[in-house]
Amino acid sequence: CPPFPCSLCFQRRLYAAQAARKVEVTGFQPQDVQVTRLPSGLVIASLENYSPASKIGVFVKAGCRYETPENVGVTHLLRLASNLTTKGASAFKICRGVEAVGGNLRLSFKITFAFLFECSDTVMEFLINVTTAPEFRPWEVLDLTPRVILDKAQAAQSPQIGVIESLHQAAYKNALCNSLYCPDHMVGNIQSEHLHQFVQNNFTSARMALVGLGVDHDVLKQVGEQFLNIRSGAGSAGAKAQYRGGEVRLPGTSSLVHAAVVSQSAAAGTGEALAFSVLQHLLGAAPNVKRGAAVSNKLVQGVAKATTDPFDVSAFNASYSDSGLFGVYTICQAAAAAEVIRAAVAQVKAVADGGVTAADLTRAKAQLKAHFMMSLETSEGLLEAVGAQALASGSHQSTEEISKNIDNVSLNDVANAAKKFVTGKKSMASSGNLINVPFVDEI
Repeated sequence: CPPFPCSLCFQRRLYAAQAARKVEVTGFQPQDVQVTRLPSGLVIASLENYSPASKIGVFVKAGCRYETPENVGVTHLLRLASNLTTKGASAFKICRGVEAVGGNLRLSFKITFAFLFECSDTVMEFLINVTTAPEFRPWEVLDLTPRVILDKAQAAQSPQIGVIESLHQAAYKNALCNSLYCPDHMVGNIQSEHLHQFVQNNFTSARMALVGLGVDHDVLKQVGEQFLNIRSGAGSAGAKAQYRGGEVRLPGTSSLVHAAVVSQSAAAGTGEALAFSVLQHLLGAAPNVKRGAAVSNKLVQGVAKATTDPFDVSAFNASYSDSGLFGVYTICQAAAAAEVIRAAVAQVKAVADGGVTAADLTRAKAQLKAHFMMSLETSEGLLEAVGAQALASGSHQSTEEISKNIDNVSLNDVANAAKKFVTGKKSMASSGNLINVPFVDEI
């Protein structure tokens, strides 16, 4: 697979090798995640699980929070430009080349960029090309404008997206207030130079993690050393998120009201953030039984006493590298909006006042551990979990360690997390017929 020498071609997977040799392949033992940080700052993480298909991801600490007023919206175009022409391959070659080997190349975007490649006989050329050598030809960038408009139109149809986006705009002064979507005034105004400059400032080795499943660690390390030592330095530091609190209301004609009320919580990776995660499952993160009524959900129990109208309510929890948001998210009929929102907030206050038992805490911990472990059952979930940890801390925590940390969360920790929400400055976003929706200072 040029330009990679044979020593860097990933071995054919277990099942393929077994089928080719028509003999049983034995002696494969379960492996642990291995992590190495190169002198350049690039983190290499891998898990040899002998899967028939290798999955490789390049995770980059670059997202909309690193945008500036001059290039706001650039990450939206960067997401769409991930399969465009590079210095080593045209868009057509990338498409046909990946299809020819039965592979899959995609970009996952949450807080970081993750270029993910899956293939039974892995060809790294395309992943390296789209990560390190994009060309951003002006005419190809210009052709992205209709796709940007379509993305924005589709997002506008989702009340949840609008509320979550508005919630961050209300909660933060900078960084985390930036939208995932290109603002209207920048549509068609993001040029090739904006993309090149953003990549130059943020796609450095020290801000990257190369992660693989079904890959030998030494082979993956060789790939990182040879092909991903692209730019030295830490890149653009970005501004630290500053929480301010506020409110955004999105009036509409929908009979359903979506509303989120939050306070600042804790940064990801801290013990306090883990307490907020337990609190989320104690209050009710999502139904644990398909089409179930979530009868153990404290938010559902509390709101059901306040209204007979249909509703949906869950705890909202988001943690970032330097901040976090925790609160409640409600969906209900416009006439019952005030009662539902106030009843949901009251349930958090009840936990802060000590209205939680040891049995409640045990159940919440079990649900959190189950949610975490089940997220690792798919190769996609496992790859993204390993990549997120490698990028954030340059290390990896086993499921046993994480489970132990969850078990160490006490009733007092959960109560203190709830108190932080109750006493903290609130942020709120709401959408729909808002005639009965209270303002944030009235809650």
